[in-house]
Amino acid sequence: MSQSFLPEGIFSRARTRRGRVAIGIVAACLLGIGLWLVSRPHAGAAASDDATVPPLVTVTVPTWGDVNGSVSLTGLISARNDMPIGNEGDPGRIAEVLVEAGDHVRKGQLLAQLNPITADSQLDSAAASLDQDRANAVAAQAEWQRAEHDADLFSAEESDRRRAAALTARAKVKAAEAQLTDARNRVAHTRILAPTDGIVLMRTAEVGQIAVPGSTVLFHLARDGQVEMRGQVSEQDLPRLKVGQTAEVHLDGVARAYPGKIWQIGAIIDPATRQGTVRIALGPAEQDLRSGAFARADIQISSSRGTVLPETAVLSDDQGTYVLIVGKDNKVERRAVKIAGTRSDGLLIDNGLDGTERIVAIAGAFLRSGETVRIAATPAAPGRKL
Repeated sequence: MSQSFLPEGIFSRARTRRGRVAIGIVAACLLGIGLWLVSRPHAGAAASDDATVPPLVTVTVPTWGDVNGSVSLTGLISARNDMPIGNEGDPGRIAEVLVEAGDHVRKGQLLAQLNPITADSQLDSAAASLDQDRANAVAAQAEWQRAEHDADLFSAEESDRRRAAALTARAKVKAAEAQLTDARNRVAHTRILAPTDGIVLMRTAEVGQIAVPGSTVLFHLARDGQVEMRGQVSEQDLPRLKVGQTAEVHLDGVARAYPGKIWQIGAIIDPATRQGTVRIALGPAEQDLRSGAFARADIQISSSRGTVLPETAVLSDDQGTYVLIVGKDNKVERRAVKIAGTRSDGLLIDNGLDGTERIVAIAGAFLRSGETVRIAATPAAPGRKL
């Protein structure tokens, strides 16, 4: 009944639109299938081509160069000859201290003075005893000479007695002279003197302190003001060091480097640390070269010559360090090498190369030994053909 109210043309136009939409959908599907069929063979061919084309690599030819090797070590600054100075005489109380740590002193300079009262009294007593013994010896000698001159007036026993008395008096004089010398030494030992030129490193002497010989160190003196660096070197580096090699010593916070020279290499290696001791002589002590300061030294060793390669060309794995060489047949070959040092333009190789090889310069880790490669066309250095 409802259809009687709609014109017939409306139904006709609706059917026409539905037909057109259906035809468009079918045409689009057919077109997509056709395009897929057309493109399928070409994709397969491209994949086949990629599987057969060798990878493209960049190669480099080693150059020859030198590198100056060095061994680095750390240690402390210390006096080359640290001389402890104490009291060599009798125990005594310090009456005066005349120097401070850091002072430059000369040989024989007075460092400290002990109380000399006891030593002076002993010296006076020894001098008086010597004078008395000398007078007695003169008298005994005169009596013996008179007995010899007037032998007729004296018996043989008296002459022998006077002779023995003269000899005894001479012996007493010698003993008194020895006692006087000892007393003078005691007085001299109350004066603590510098045994050599140098720098006072440490002062422990204080006024009023009892200086006991053999147990009390009053001063530490750097002999002739010379200082050194004492450092520890690993066991494998010790054979590369020799006495006389030069070194540069650096201190924390100090811009300048201090020149030095190895003057002693330890004779033993510490079994716990596997390190040996190296002593580097420096110049006279300066303001910054203080005993106990932390220092680092670079010791120059003999230079090495070898081939130089970019760092990207040298690879390493659990089997060691190696490079990849492209042979005449463009196949990759692995070759072990040994690095001797570093330069600003690459790594120095001292074993494994003769300087004519073509080395894979970049991304060699993605290649396999025996794989065929293509070499990229890159400009070569003058006189070098890749």
